[in-house]
Amino acid sequence: MATLRVGTRASALAVAQSTTVAERLAAATGHDVELVRVHTEGDRTQATGESLSLGGTGVFASALRESLLADGCDVLVHSLKDLPTASHPGLVIGAIPGRADARDALCARDGLTLETLPEGARVGTGSPRRVAQLLTRRPDLEVVPIRGNVDTRLRRVDDDLHAVVLSAAGLERLGRSSAVTELLGLGPWPSAPGQGALAVEVREGDADDDLARGLRALEHLETRLVVTAEREVLSALEAGCSAPIGATAVVDAGLLLLSATVYRPDGTAHVSASHAVSLEDGPLAVQLTDVHEVAGRVVAELLELGAADLAPLGDGPGGGDPIGSAS
Repeated sequence: MATLRVGTRASALAVAQSTTVAERLAAATGHDVELVRVHTEGDRTQATGESLSLGGTGVFASALRESLLADGCDVLVHSLKDLPTASHPGLVIGAIPGRADARDALCARDGLTLETLPEGARVGTGSPRRVAQLLTRRPDLEVVPIRGNVDTRLRRVDDDLHAVVLSAAGLERLGRSSAVTELLGLGPWPSAPGQGALAVEVREGDADDDLARGLRALEHLETRLVVTAEREVLSALEAGCSAPIGATAVVDAGLLLLSATVYRPDGTAHVSASHAVSLEDGPLAVQLTDVHEVAGRVVAELLELGAADLAPLGDGPGGGDPIGSAS
């Protein structure tokens, strides 16, 4: 291939993160690289302020995947939390680069934190998970549904909102980290499975030697292991994008530690489970077996604790947050 075509959503955030991937692919393959901007139904829906009930996170991925399968591009760059957990026929995730900050970020007036927001403060988010987490910590808050890109959401702070909750990774990729007034720790505030990570998707069996070399240069093993564990929680719970679920995995001293929390949508109850597994030395397939095993234990405990009575499960396969990586 003379030029490597990288498919991306057309939003500013998607273009920013896809540009980083494209530059790394160009360096690894020696090919020229161009971005192919694909306008998705999810982007159009957010732009018009309509409800995003037409398929959750899948609305961001489907148009991109159609373009890849139709040879409109050679690779896709997704925010991993936008991808449904079920694989797509004919496509594979060829690489998962190193993860950025997985935390959520509060962007508030006057440097306020979640604890110092005034009684009854109006906080904007479009994520059911974040709604439940906000109400768990501060049941007095008025949580306001919001849509639109990062700048649109930030402009509402000091306008009709006291604060918004966005992803730290998205703000950093857009150079907007200065808007953050508090980073919400993953222990008490687990984020969406896969948040902060990117996925590079290709046609199955279609990577030539140059593209395969580029994908190997992008791949980050530890990130693949931890996000696979987090997403396996969603998959095993058959949780759709409306289910308020947070999950966090880390690798430390050869152990993969996985924690997950399922919330009642109104924040009045939640259950959590944590388990660890020792990662065996060996090929990726062996380590992924360990990952699936520990995720299975976490899911089994969540169900024993009554997760199915708290959240809408059985709607999957889903992605993380239905508003996608713009947040």
